[in-house]
Amino acid sequence: MSVLGPRVSATAIDPATRVGVVALTVADLGRSIAYYTSAIGLAVLRQSGPDAILGAAGTPLLLLREQPGALPWMTDAMTGLYHFAILVPSRKDLGRWLRHYLGLGYAPPGQGDHLVSEALYLRDPDGHGIEVYRDRPREEWRWINGQVQMATDPVDVRGLIAEANAAGEPWTGLPAGTCLGHVHLQVGDISQAEAFYHGILGFDVVARMPSALFVSAGGYHHHLGLNTWHSRGAGPAPPDVASLRFFTLALPSDEALAAVVARLADTGIEHRKSGTAVALRDPWQNGILLHVGVIADAAAAASLAAEGRD
Repeated sequence: MSVLGPRVSATAIDPATRVGVVALTVADLGRSIAYYTSAIGLAVLRQSGPDAILGAAGTPLLLLREQPGALPWMTDAMTGLYHFAILVPSRKDLGRWLRHYLGLGYAPPGQGDHLVSEALYLRDPDGHGIEVYRDRPREEWRWINGQVQMATDPVDVRGLIAEANAAGEPWTGLPAGTCLGHVHLQVGDISQAEAFYHGILGFDVVARMPSALFVSAGGYHHHLGLNTWHSRGAGPAPPDVASLRFFTLALPSDEALAAVVARLADTGIEHRKSGTAVALRDPWQNGILLHVGVIADAAAAASLAAEGRD
């Protein structure tokens, strides 16, 4: 038995690659802003017409675009977003968020102790899946033959809230250091997803099962989850459904981006480049924006990533 990290492929994406922001369509922008600021604890960083950028401590995390009359997202028989995952810095921060959320009168969220993390699950007013979670220290993660060991056990909810109470810190929204830890997608075929996200983009496979795949950069437990639990053989959501527009992947350098772009070119994957950003789509038309560092202009990035679909 090996307790080492994942097997790194010859075409591995730079280990410092991270998820940046996620962009969604919503039926009612005002309703969504109210939910994400009150229930989740994000702040509005910019709002213009049908678009809003929300984040934590000044860092953009979520881009919303209003599509009046959009139908709620349903998980069945469509590819797209399963959930996006907001990673808070500590266990007390997760407990503080949960205490706040329950105090607003919402029903308890779903939960899962995944051994590498403690996670809470909910849905926004349009049905988009959300995970709020904290990571356990990496030295507590267990690897066997290059695969990270995860589970879906009950979360110690009382312990979370007790840790928040012991810290004695008031709720003022999601704290500095909050980021998007991962994005989980519904796809149509696992082998095709592996060929694209591992074989071309270069993420390392860290967990594999017949109906799901988890990939990451730099030995993380996963930056992307990919499953066919409700979507085997399915295609994208119809245009009248609130859905994922795109998500971004932040690379640390021009050289790291160039290495991925070279693989896109070698395999004939269509992509568009503008400055230090590259837009493309996966086999199920999920938009992906590759960029270097922090997105300086989230609105401009959205325009590039969504070109040809909106």
